[in-house]
Amino acid sequence: MPSSSEKLPYINENVFELPELILASASPRRAEILTNVGWKFKVFKSEVDETPLNDEKAAQYTKRLALAKAAVAAERFPDQLILAADTTVVIDEKIIGKPENILEAGKMLRMLSGRCHKVITAVALQKGSQILSAAEETLVEFDRLDDSEIEYLVTNGNPLDKAGAYAVQAQAALFIKRIEGDYWNVVGLPVRLVYNLYKKLRKSPKNALK
Repeated sequence: MPSSSEKLPYINENVFELPELILASASPRRAEILTNVGWKFKVFKSEVDETPLNDEKAAQYTKRLALAKAAVAAERFPDQLILAADTTVVIDEKIIGKPENILEAGKMLRMLSGRCHKVITAVALQKGSQILSAAEETLVEFDRLDDSEIEYLVTNGNPLDKAGAYAVQAQAALFIKRIEGDYWNVVGLPVRLVYNLYKKLRKSPKNALK
């Protein structure tokens, strides 16, 4: 095998390059995912009203918020590539966002106990007038949780900044029975979807990413 200092003859080091992003989110999970795949970014927290509209479906809700967050960041960084996202949990067609307190976190986990729910993340990429958005859905099934297990998650899982009051990559992993779909979507950012949107945006006739 070639040493780390050698280059393979068929590799052009300029072929694959990811542009720096403005991540319109203060989520440490999204930042960690981008860091792990080698995508450089700067963080700008977009503040928007996250109250669902009357009769708004979860997919519409997450897409609306992702686009709104991207728009806020684009006003500050009009010439840069913006990535915004919004994640929500859905059960019985009901939007389950982040709990406001520990009591609400416990109620959310009891609702999810022993059942399947959907995690929906909408992402938006924007540069100037070019905007693309899409959503990823993943099915998650919890084992049935007893009171002590719910208390453990509420006490140790830092539930207040997480949709559905749990983190799939942390303590909740003990109790998750099944996942169908994109795991990273449940963590908070379907990064494969983001990359596919970037490729579409790059190929736009407007050539905004060149």
